[in-house]
Amino acid sequence: MQLTVIQRILGLLIMLFSVTMLPPAAVGFYYGEQSMWPFLEAFAILLLTGLIIWAPVYRVRRELRLRDGFVVVLMFWLVLGVFGALPLYLDKALHISVTDAVFESMSGLTTTGATVITALDDLPRAILIYRQQLQWMGGMGIIVLAVAILPMLGVGGMQLYRAEMPGPVKDTKLTPRITETAKALWYLYLGFTVACALAYWAVGMEPFDAIAHSFSTVSLGGFSTHDASIGYYDSAAVEAVAITFILLGGVNFALHFLTWRGLSVRHYWQDAEFRTYVLIISTVAAVSVGYLYYTATTEGWSETLRQGIFQAVSIGTTTGFTTTDFYNWPGFLPVLLIFTSFIGACAASTGGGIKVIRFLLLFKQGQREVVRLVHPNAEIAVKVGRSALSDRVVEAVWGFFSAYVAVFAVIMLALMASGLDQVTAFSAVAASLNNLGPGLGDVGPHYADINDFAKWMLCIAMLMGRLEIFTVLVLLTPAFWRK
Repeated sequence: MQLTVIQRILGLLIMLFSVTMLPPAAVGFYYGEQSMWPFLEAFAILLLTGLIIWAPVYRVRRELRLRDGFVVVLMFWLVLGVFGALPLYLDKALHISVTDAVFESMSGLTTTGATVITALDDLPRAILIYRQQLQWMGGMGIIVLAVAILPMLGVGGMQLYRAEMPGPVKDTKLTPRITETAKALWYLYLGFTVACALAYWAVGMEPFDAIAHSFSTVSLGGFSTHDASIGYYDSAAVEAVAITFILLGGVNFALHFLTWRGLSVRHYWQDAEFRTYVLIISTVAAVSVGYLYYTATTEGWSETLRQGIFQAVSIGTTTGFTTTDFYNWPGFLPVLLIFTSFIGACAASTGGGIKVIRFLLLFKQGQREVVRLVHPNAEIAVKVGRSALSDRVVEAVWGFFSAYVAVFAVIMLALMASGLDQVTAFSAVAASLNNLGPGLGDVGPHYADINDFAKWMLCIAMLMGRLEIFTVLVLLTPAFWRK
């Protein structure tokens, strides 16, 4: 383990993160809010801390190893979760505890969208834009952005990219150089964000809300500047824009890149994961609309169509925007939506969940085992599209799934032991580990009323969900620390 290399990178990244305190401070200054000062204080603390960590080892120039990358990624997200809470804790407009501040910060950075803050409509705009900004940065991954910048400072980035990038395939590069890959992803991400903000503005949102919601839409985060979320606008046009960019954010960004570079949309439909993604969301939306209409939960066919489709897309992709209290819907619908979030979005997207490609592979592996019962000696390949996958990939997916189930069970039991009921504990863990946000039971409207122990456990779940479990678990194995 190269501790000095890790120390140098961590110091650099903290100093880079300190700059993100300035835009909210500028917003506070523009609107004449006192909330600008906590952000300036946080900027100074972060910059000084990063400088203290970096200065003693700034001359170190050694190649970053894969194991070092895992440590840097985990430490950086933990540090950001704590330091990102600083302006929220320091701002007197919120009056929240350290636990609540860290919970809100971690929820934003991991694009979970679970909140402990209420009365959003009355908060200073500096705080509102900061929450949205946290999600935007976490959407594609702050480390991927750093990969594009750190080579300029003398630090290689491939190890960081492998450790942070979501999805079962970590080594695929869109361009020959990892720096160019990171830049390509961010150009696409930025382009979608700008387009989303302009679309929101065009359908009636004021500029501030349009920019703020574009941050949490493209990142599939789900934070809003209003307590009623997207339902505040009661606009079919706003919901249509949200659905469009949510669906785009849930697609593998490699497909977006290939489509943009080749100027052809054929790459989308040729991809088995994309076709499965569309099929799952469409099916859940159809079931939601049909059951809402059957139970007469909503008034009129158009309202039923709007609510059913929007909630299916938002919850199914782990975004978490709402237009109604879906947790009060009748029958099985709330649970169906939560279960859909377990599948989540595509690999290498901004969404959470197990990922569509893993779900597809688990399904195909199950099919193979059924066929083997009939034909025990048959050699049957698991294929995605026309490509046969090695057993190593299938085994890795099963390994991820088993680790996911084990982590889910442990955290859920811990929450129940702390006093939460079964429905609340189950949905809170699902919403956190899948980076979804809204839950059922006591965490349907918000997470402010659950106990502090549960909030810290859910912070761990959010982090493990964002880093796809193994990035965290690998640091807990003795083999990782052996020389």
